[in-house]
Amino acid sequence: MLETILLYLKVMFVGGTICMLGQILVIRTKITTARILVLFLMIGAVLGGVGIYGYLVQWAGAGATVPITGFGNALARGAINGAKTDGLFGAIAGGLIATSAGVSMAIAVAYLIALCTSSRTKKH
Repeated sequence: MLETILLYLKVMFVGGTICMLGQILVIRTKITTARILVLFLMIGAVLGGVGIYGYLVQWAGAGATVPITGFGNALARGAINGAKTDGLFGAIAGGLIATSAGVSMAIAVAYLIALCTSSRTKKH
């Protein structure tokens, strides 16, 4: 029981810290949210590519894999594994294969939400 509580605390700490850093960038800088998203994705990819992000995933689990930095890590890890087995084509396909389930689920859920809601034009 105590181990489970500690795991939840680690997940919340790491995931919350990543989200907090993003929110600080939104509030304190003029960087657009899209650029912050890309920045975090690239940070996850670079840290995953050099092998550092894997330690964070081992320690915090979903707290490190769920945020966009985890997606960047998965892209880099998939590309590296694909390059080892299939060369240049594997480097391109590996990242796509490693993240395809998450992307497919995001599209499916977005579609279902779009079916359940109605869009309205924003009035100024």
